[in-house]
Amino acid sequence: MKLITLCTAVVIWGLTLNYACAQETEAVASAIEQLEDKKTDVVETEKSYLTLEVDAINKRLENDEITLVEAEEEKKAAAEKHALNIENKLSILDNQIDLLKRNGEVNLNTNQGQISIGMGDLNKDGDFIFGVSVNDGKQRTRKTDIRTRSGIVFSFGLNNVIGDGQSLDDSPYKIGGSRYAEIGFGLSTRVFKDHNWLRLRYGVSFQFNSLKPTDNRYLVDTGTMTELQEFPIDLRKSKFRMDNLVIPVHFEFGPSRKVERDGYFRYYNDKSFKVGVGGYVGVNLGARQKLKFDEAGEEVKQKLKAGYNTNNMIYGLSGYVGYGDISLYAKYDLNSVFKDNTVDEHMVSMGLRWDWL
Repeated sequence: MKLITLCTAVVIWGLTLNYACAQETEAVASAIEQLEDKKTDVVETEKSYLTLEVDAINKRLENDEITLVEAEEEKKAAAEKHALNIENKLSILDNQIDLLKRNGEVNLNTNQGQISIGMGDLNKDGDFIFGVSVNDGKQRTRKTDIRTRSGIVFSFGLNNVIGDGQSLDDSPYKIGGSRYAEIGFGLSTRVFKDHNWLRLRYGVSFQFNSLKPTDNRYLVDTGTMTELQEFPIDLRKSKFRMDNLVIPVHFEFGPSRKVERDGYFRYYNDKSFKVGVGGYVGVNLGARQKLKFDEAGEEVKQKLKAGYNTNNMIYGLSGYVGYGDISLYAKYDLNSVFKDNTVDEHMVSMGLRWDWL
């Protein structure tokens, strides 16, 4: 009985071993096949990169940027470079195939992944990093040109109103205490194919505009208009705020630098002066007022949310002048803040703006 059991165990072990060896042999053969396919991909990819470089050289020749002799020399250098790239990469793959045949190891990880963390930097390929950029090491065909970029837009500064026939000196709101903030998602599209001196900037933004009345006053909706009235007791704080959702559109002018690499190019204006002119249109999401005062020895806070006869449609003009990501920014509402007041008052803002695009 023991002999039968032992023989059965030996037979099962032998079958298992043969199956495992067959599986390993099959895995090695599959890995070798994949590496052979990668050799074909390497050749095709390098040829496509060479074609793009030659096209770029021919275009510069057509535009009289280089001479015929210079063009031929650049084409020859490009051909030699990509030929060496093919030779080196095929050599690496051949060595891996030899290792697989010799040792039976299955390891196709020929490329190393990379994680980059930054803000406003350029990675090794010249691409903009905002936050975290992950490269899994896989070879991909890079776009020759990217005409549209996207990112975050943020601005803050001082806010106030200007009435018809009035100036900021006549404003019933505190100049230093009234502020605004704007945050949104923006896109930048190069207008012309071969130049980047003109860009179209657009997107969607939230605007938060606050006003602080002077002389212990607060806003009151009388039914026919919204007016400032004296509060019966001393106010510690009086603030009115309007929240808007707008679509800003600007034409941006300014120089930029062109970065050319193997098979692709990019434009960057992160180190250049710029001027943007345009406007915005949107809707008023709501208005509210916050009052803080002392009554009977206790601090009282009131948050009053109402329509306050504010205009629902928001539209205006805006512009900026800056360098790189930061600019001086100003905006002016063409619509009046309140609908039926005797004097039309228009919101005006000025501050700093950041475009991380």
